[in-house]
Amino acid sequence: MKKSVITTEKAPAAVGPYSQATGSNGFIFVSGQLPVDASTGVFVPGGVKEQAEQVLRNIGYILEEAGCSFDNVLKTTVYLSDMKDFAIMNEVYAHFFKEPYPARVAFGVVALPKGALVEMDVIAVK
Repeated sequence: MKKSVITTEKAPAAVGPYSQATGSNGFIFVSGQLPVDASTGVFVPGGVKEQAEQVLRNIGYILEEAGCSFDNVLKTTVYLSDMKDFAIMNEVYAHFFKEPYPARVAFGVVALPKGALVEMDVIAVK
């Protein structure tokens, strides 16, 4: 198996022992993205709507670097610090993904890194 590392300066750098994304055999695995604006290094201001938009922009930048787009996404995982935000996240999500939609799972979690309201990761294929 040959594994490649995918990285872009448009998305926040990994802050631990992981990569923004890796690829192998046509598959792209994008690590969980937080609502960090790479140009400032901090969370975007606002609530779950603004955070979900930034998370998905970050994912888009990484997919672009990998030669993909949201159309290539097979599976998404959404982590919410409060499931009451599901409908708002879903509205934002619908602006980035078109039919046929990827498979998806959404979890309510106790907490996310740095107090984020939402985090997402994706698996795509070229």
